[in-house]
Amino acid sequence: MTYRVESPEEMIALGRGIAADLDSGSVVLLSGNLGAGKTTLSKGIAEGLHATSADDVSSPTFTLIHEYGAPVLMVHIDLYRLEDPRQLATLGLEEIFERGVPVIIEWPERFLRWLPPAHSFIRIEHDGDAR
Repeated sequence: MTYRVESPEEMIALGRGIAADLDSGSVVLLSGNLGAGKTTLSKGIAEGLHATSADDVSSPTFTLIHEYGAPVLMVHIDLYRLEDPRQLATLGLEEIFERGVPVIIEWPERFLRWLPPAHSFIRIEHDGDAR
């Protein structure tokens, strides 16, 4: 499927719609260039899951993992700063995936082989990025 969004508000609304289709242990991989809208889409997913408001979601680029909800209703992971699988191993992903909550992962490209085979993959592109 292809969706066209024209604003951050529309991207958040799309995320809310995606959340409605997620199961408790869903893994969603978000791919796209810097500034493409991965975190904005994550904001909508978090809101759609009733984990938190879109305003409370931020990129986990430096912390690597954010958890939303009490109890946790969504885990948001950013792999941008990781260089090799040894770093990935320190995150405790197996335990995260076993928790039975939706997991959103930004920048999964370098680590696809270590991520669950059952996942949804979403590629976000600016019109100028499409080739």
